[in-house]
Amino acid sequence: MLKTFHIGGVHPNDNKITADAPIEVFPILDKVYISMAQHLGAPATPVVAKGDKVKVGDVIGEPAGFISGYVHASVSGTVTAVEPMKDLAGKLVMHVVIAVEGDEWRPEIDRSSDIVRDIKLSKEEILDKIKLSGIVGLGGATFPTHVKLSPPPGKKAEFLILNGAECEPYVTADDRIMREQSEQIFIGGKIMLKALGIERGFVGIEENKKAAIAQMKETGKKYPELEVIILKKKYPQGGEKQLIEAITGRRVPSLGLPIDVGVVVQNVGTALAVYEAIQKNKPLVESVVTVTGQCISQQRNLSLRVGTSFSQILDAIGGIPKDAAKFISGGPMMGKAVSNIDASVLKGTSAFLMLTEEQTKRKEEINCVRCAKCIEACPMGLEPWLLNKLSRARRYDDLEKEKIYDCIECGCCLYTCPSNIPLLDIIRISKAEVTRIMRSRPKK
Repeated sequence: MLKTFHIGGVHPNDNKITADAPIEVFPILDKVYISMAQHLGAPATPVVAKGDKVKVGDVIGEPAGFISGYVHASVSGTVTAVEPMKDLAGKLVMHVVIAVEGDEWRPEIDRSSDIVRDIKLSKEEILDKIKLSGIVGLGGATFPTHVKLSPPPGKKAEFLILNGAECEPYVTADDRIMREQSEQIFIGGKIMLKALGIERGFVGIEENKKAAIAQMKETGKKYPELEVIILKKKYPQGGEKQLIEAITGRRVPSLGLPIDVGVVVQNVGTALAVYEAIQKNKPLVESVVTVTGQCISQQRNLSLRVGTSFSQILDAIGGIPKDAAKFISGGPMMGKAVSNIDASVLKGTSAFLMLTEEQTKRKEEINCVRCAKCIEACPMGLEPWLLNKLSRARRYDDLEKEKIYDCIECGCCLYTCPSNIPLLDIIRISKAEVTRIMRSRPKK
């Protein structure tokens, strides 16, 4: 029997249209627009100025706090601007703009395809190099990887889980790297095991990725410390808490973190980035992005330089598709709407999805019929209908008692609601307010 989590979940159509599209290297264009907000936490502080010359891999942004990260030039050329620019949501964020001049990389970066297997660095050296390379989690949250691999005092990791579930519809970037760079992923996993000081880990992959499973299982014969686990196809299987339960049987407590149950979860893309940082001296300057949607003819998985704009991608596929009505960065369940197509690709961008008006049209909201489908679907065991009711009444104390902060914003409730109530939107807004109230309280 295939492993999975036991509370809630839904089964949306896969729409993995690009599953058999090999990763293509996207051409370097005339400019990149590199955001300093590439990670969860404080945006990086720019350390270059207009007129500076940079090579690929040069540091252009330094961490502005403990939970922050380095940002590097993804192209070589001249810095033409260091200024606030709009991100995909239209919010002003500091960017570094670089006009491309050739493609000159820092000399220490190994760009060969040779696989380096020997891990020569110590635990401390590994963590320091991951930090300096600007590696962040590539499963969605973009949490700085060196922080996640450094459990706080009193916490000890027992297992590492590499997340290859990729349960979000349409997205196939992880599927492709597991097929095309499986050994590098395993070596990256071994590096993270060494950084954590543990000897055992797992790679979780959903059953619908048969070619990736076959490739990872074959490669995994050389790396027995990382066991490949086949998971049942069920959304949100790739959620950290759901993945941990499916593979280990352990449940992360309310307000808890994976490390509270002895587990560290990293995306397979992060493992690949760690391999490249440690074994190839390569910082995180590229992102594999699935460009997809039924309204476009060129379904592709692209390796893009960080800072490439969405408008540049559209130009490369022949412009905005005729039937495209909405653009999403990521998948349809947890992705973010792109309101500014001049915004740039970030380290954690996994997909550029284009949907038609028919696919995005919201049906008229009607009264809740008390069917309890949202309760059955919630993977966190919450009652979305109640959270909706309390949110509309702004009863934040009651929302805290109902543990609204445990919501992972997966959208399962919205997906199942026959009354077309925008449950996710309403709950997300109230969750942010409840979280703000909780953080504002004096610490005991």
